[in-house]
Amino acid sequence: MKANLLELSGVHTHIGAYHILHGVDLSVPRGKLTMLLGRNGAGKTTTLRTIMGLWRASQGAIAFNGRDITSLATPEIASMNVAYVPESMGIFADLTVQENMLLAARSARNAAQMDEARLKWIFSLFPAVEKFWNHPAGKLSGGQKQMLAVARAIVEPRELLLIDEPSKGLAPAIINNMIDAFAQLKASGVTILLVEQNINFAKRLGDSVAVMDNGVVVHAGSMKELAEDGALQHSLLGLAI
Repeated sequence: MKANLLELSGVHTHIGAYHILHGVDLSVPRGKLTMLLGRNGAGKTTTLRTIMGLWRASQGAIAFNGRDITSLATPEIASMNVAYVPESMGIFADLTVQENMLLAARSARNAAQMDEARLKWIFSLFPAVEKFWNHPAGKLSGGQKQMLAVARAIVEPRELLLIDEPSKGLAPAIINNMIDAFAQLKASGVTILLVEQNINFAKRLGDSVAVMDNGVVVHAGSMKELAEDGALQHSLLGLAI
C-alpha cells in the first residue's frame, strides 16, 4: 500500500484562456490531514476542483490509491469514496437538513435506510445537524450550513475528503467545534486535504502542509516545522503564525 493516497505530478489546468495551475506537484499522505495554504489566487481551489474532475488537467497526472484518475468524470471519482466540500458549501436551501443528508447517502432511498450508527456519530460531531433535522437548510446560520456541508460529505464512509476553507466567516466557537470534528475524522482514518486561510486552524490540525503561489507548490513539509519557523511563514505567506 502506497504511503500517499493522492499524488499530483506536474498538473496544469487551463480555464478558458487562463492558465491557472502551472505544474502542481502534491503528495497527500494516507490517513493524515494535509493543509493547502497560500495567498488568494494562488490556485488552491483550482487544485481541489481539478482533483475532483470538475476542471480538467490539461497536462500532468493525478493518482488516487495508485490509480490514474486524471481523465475520469466527477461522478466516477466520487464513487471511489472521495467527497468534496466547496467553499460555497452547495447546500440545497429549499430542502430540509434531512433531505440534504439523504441526497448524499447513495445507499439509502429514504431516511429510515440511512446508517443509524453513522448518523449518531455525525450528530455527536455536529449537534446542530440533529437539532435542525427537519428545518429548511436555507434557514441555518453560516456556521450551521458549514457543519451540514461537512456532515453531508461524510454521511457515508469516505477515504478522501477535499474541503475548501471550512472556517471562512465563522465565529471562534464554531471554528473550535469544526477543529474538534476534523480531529475526530482524522482519528477515524479519513485522509483530508484542506484549503484554509485561518492559520491558527491550520496549525492546530495539520500534519503536513503544501504552500501554493502562482499556480505551483512552492513549499511542502510538516505543518509543525512551518508553524515554528516565523521567517519561513513570512517568506511564503507574508504573515506570522
